[in-house]
Order: sequence, then structure tokens, then C-alpha cells
Amino acid sequence: MDRNHLQRQVALMRSSLVQQGYLDEQQFLQLEDLQDDANPNFVEEIVTLFYKDSARLFHNIEQTLRSRPLDFTKLDNYMHQFRGSNSSIGAIKVKNECNQFKEYCLAGNAEGCIRAFQKVKQEHETLRVQLETYFQAFCPPHMYFLSFFEVILMQNGPKKSSRKTGEGTKC
Repeated sequence: MDRNHLQRQVALMRSSLVQQGYLDEQQFLQLEDLQDDANPNFVEEIVTLFYKDSARLFHNIEQTLRSRPLDFTKLDNYMHQFRGSNSSIGAIKVKNECNQFKEYCLAGNAEGCIRAFQKVKQEHETLRVQLETYFQAFCPPHMYFLSFFEVILMQNGPKKSSRKTGEGTKC
């Protein structure tokens, strides 16, 4: 596949993610603009860090949701951190669900927080799958290693994946 065709394919995939409301185009393009020959995997590395940090914040939120009495201030603080991480990569749908969680925290609605957190995790996972496909388009066919999502999987436990762990990505 020639470079121009690959660039068009990546642009179409990015456009699709924007049109579906998963990504903020300007924010994601800013990340891509920081990628260069000296750091060719910059965006993938940023997204990898996002998912690693997400696992930590999800753990903290889940622990806080199980504690009694429920500490809505602590929940809101964790979600504020997570919402900021989503903004940094342009994850619009996930960020919108974070805003709903915040509203439930402000209202002191425990059941609402629990439902909203489930939606946050669902959108987060959906975005992960979409980005996994997107990053596979960048892979040169002559290299092979575990995808960053598989590395995260090994570090953070099992998640649903479109591939089997260890299958790797041609990258």
C-alpha cells in the first residue's frame, strides 16, 4: 500500500471517528501534528498513557462507589481528572458521559452515579476498540509486535478485544 493511500485511509478513519462523535477533530489533529520522524508513535503513546491512567482512575472510582457513606466530593475529583484526560485526547463521547456523572455527584444521587459510571466505562471501551482499529492502519507490514492495547491488557487484566491476546499487531 503506497503512502498516499495509507494517508487517505487514516484520514477517512479519523473523519469517521469525528462524525460518529467519538473524537474532537481539532484536539486529535493537534496530537497528530506533534508526531514526527523523531517520535513516529507519539499519538499511540499518548493514548496508551491515557488508557493506563484510566485503569487507575476507574479503580479509584469503583472503590469509592463501594464505600459508605458515599464521598461525592472524592468521586467528583476522580471524574474531574478522568474528564481532563479525555479532553487531552479529544474523547468527546466519554467526556460527555463524565459530565453526566458529575451532575449526579452534585445532586448527591448514588444510583445515578453508578449508572453514569457504567456508561462512562462503556463509551471508554467502545473508543478503545475504535482507536485500536485506527492505529492498526499506521502499521508498516514489515514489523510485528504486541499492540499497545495488548500491553495494557497484560498490565490491567482481561478486556474484550477484537483479537486474541498475543496475536499482535503488524506494527
